[in-house]
Amino acid sequence: MLVTARFIDPATAEEWGLINRAVPAAELDTAIEDLAKVIIAKSPAAIRHGKAMFYAQHERTRAAAYALASEVMAQNMMEEDAGEGIDAFLDKRLSSSKS
Repeated sequence: MLVTARFIDPATAEEWGLINRAVPAAELDTAIEDLAKVIIAKSPAAIRHGKAMFYAQHERTRAAAYALASEVMAQNMMEEDAGEGIDAFLDKRLSSSKS
């Protein structure tokens, strides 16, 4: 795209992995709100650790990035709100298996 200056449509950008999702302009505000609700429902500590890990792993080898990710996941499990997240996950799994 850089050397050809060829424009691509949103569907192609999504297909190529350049964007996560394409929505019509009229639906953009709703899509943003929906995504924001998903993010703010998560553990603030897990989001903070995840963002820091994302930026820290960028310049590392794959093995070093995986090692860092493992460390961050272990740190997340030590957070105060981790138990609440695990309980919520198990409750959903158990309630859906009863149906």
